[in-house]
Amino acid sequence: MNKMRTVKYRQRSKRDKIKLRARQGTGGLHGSQRSDRSAGEPEDYSKFRFTASELVLNISLFSILCVLVSYLFYHSLLAFFILYPLLYFFLKERKKDMIRERKRTISTQFLAGMKFVSTSLQAGYAAENAFREAYREVRRIYPEDSFVVKEFSRIVIQLSLNVPLETLLADLGRRTGVEEIRDFGEVFTAARRTGGDMISIVRNTVMGIERKEETMMEIETVLTGRQFEQRIMSLVPLGILGYVHLTSPEMISSMYGTSLGILVMTAALILYAAAFLWGKRIMTIEV
Repeated sequence: MNKMRTVKYRQRSKRDKIKLRARQGTGGLHGSQRSDRSAGEPEDYSKFRFTASELVLNISLFSILCVLVSYLFYHSLLAFFILYPLLYFFLKERKKDMIRERKRTISTQFLAGMKFVSTSLQAGYAAENAFREAYREVRRIYPEDSFVVKEFSRIVIQLSLNVPLETLLADLGRRTGVEEIRDFGEVFTAARRTGGDMISIVRNTVMGIERKEETMMEIETVLTGRQFEQRIMSLVPLGILGYVHLTSPEMISSMYGTSLGILVMTAALILYAAAFLWGKRIMTIEV
């Protein structure tokens, strides 16, 4: 009986040591909350929530825009309250932009992490140990709250708890929504089952993401000037209207307070908004 208790005690102690080493391996995470989230509640990057500061900033920006449009196009406080419900669509569009930027950041940081994994594999490390080594390296480059540090930390913790690496990579691809990470997870899982060449798989993944990053950089270089021109041209109509208001208000006074004037200004506002969204869509190119 005493022997069985001793065996159970040793097994429990061993598990406790493994968990302790895993927590220590996360280093720099903000207390147990970050460790618990890394181990138990992984972040879903396909969903986006504004922080309090981002929400206040975007609502303030839309409110200023709404006041400007209400004054220039209608000279009416009522127009402000009629236009304000469009805040929902404004925030929705901002979410799309920020998700797109976040996916780009995720892809860039994942590429950096996979380069370290590839180097470790070529040095003879097993796949699990290669990710552990890569985690140590990315911590030297990126801050603790960055995507690659958080996710590689989670992988290290879960590996210490005997969760299969292919399961973790498949889950990472699903949560990020990034095509390259999702494809890598699927290929890695298939290679594990069939005994594929891990070094070649990781190397091809790194090369594929690098080619995409280079293509995106070239596109951004070409479009940077055009995007700036598009932003300037989008402000020109509002600038002209504001200039006329200041210098010769009698020229457009008939456009305010009459049914015909309201219809004309509404049509002009709709055309202006459509042109802005069309130009933005043309300048948004995804590879």
